[in-house]
Amino acid sequence: MKKNHFTHSLFCLKIVLSLFLLTSCTAQPAKVDKNPIKVIFDNDMGNDIDDALAIDMLYKYADDGIVDIIGITSNKVEPASVEYLDILNNFYGYPDIPIGRLTGVEQYDRPNSYALQTIADPTYRRSIGNYDSLPESVDLLRKLLAAEEDSSVVIIATGFSTNLARLMSSKADSYSPLEGMDLIRKKVKHLHMMAGDFRQKNPIQEHNVVFDIPAAQQVYNSWPTPITTSPFDVGEKILYPVTSILNDFKFTDKHPVVEAYKVYKKMPYNRPTWDLTSVLYAIEPDSGYFQVIGPGRVQVTDDGTTTFSPDPQGTHFYLSVDSLQREQIRNRFLEIITREPAVISENTNK
Repeated sequence: MKKNHFTHSLFCLKIVLSLFLLTSCTAQPAKVDKNPIKVIFDNDMGNDIDDALAIDMLYKYADDGIVDIIGITSNKVEPASVEYLDILNNFYGYPDIPIGRLTGVEQYDRPNSYALQTIADPTYRRSIGNYDSLPESVDLLRKLLAAEEDSSVVIIATGFSTNLARLMSSKADSYSPLEGMDLIRKKVKHLHMMAGDFRQKNPIQEHNVVFDIPAAQQVYNSWPTPITTSPFDVGEKILYPVTSILNDFKFTDKHPVVEAYKVYKKMPYNRPTWDLTSVLYAIEPDSGYFQVIGPGRVQVTDDGTTTFSPDPQGTHFYLSVDSLQREQIRNRFLEIITREPAVISENTNK
């Protein structure tokens, strides 16, 4: 009896081990079966190189099926901004992502614009023949939102608030009978912004806010969905290493983000990752990379200073990080950005 019991137990153990080994050898962890996040990326491409690194992350998330980049809107008047975005769309294998441009406002454009210098290379593939024919950013925003399901769109804004304010003030049109505020309220799930500085001591008047103060005031005063802000001090201390730029992109002869990085400032330099932090939290909010402060309300003064006041009824939040999180975030940036784009990997392995 004891022998039979032992034999039976051994037989059962073998079955369990066999099933375990079979599963371990043949099965891969399945991706979570859920719809990708619908993302609109509103940016000032050409100002600081962090915009280019941030959009690289979005393309990689799209490669993984985590996001669907439904549109990209520029809030810079400089035509090089949208042409550089066209080059990026093609390089990463997403030539059909629509792009919106901004006109009708006075803006300065930095003479060392990496976008302006990078588009001078005619060998980069483009898919837009006439950049003047691109829709206004506000029109594209309305078109994109109108076509999506309710409360499904995440907007990541890493530049000035000009396009967002124009969307708020927009009127009913052929895309939607709703005016801007109602369209946002109906379609947008969350707005993620890189803006401001909420430090108690010596806060700066942050560039994205100061460049269009009335627009920033309009957004923070009246935007009808939750807003999470990554302020200046979060990305300031998380530096993207120049050693990565020099060594981690051997999979291609010429990379439009790497080449842009090299001409943005005198090499070698490490660069803060302001805009990347907004992208990371927007797409991976539950990964523990950030502390989230709020709810509350952000106020923008007439000189561009930003303040945060706790308020249980508020809809504003902001991000904070400690030293350990900074290291984890930096490593995550490197993990994502240094990966081959799927289109290059596919072509290489054919």
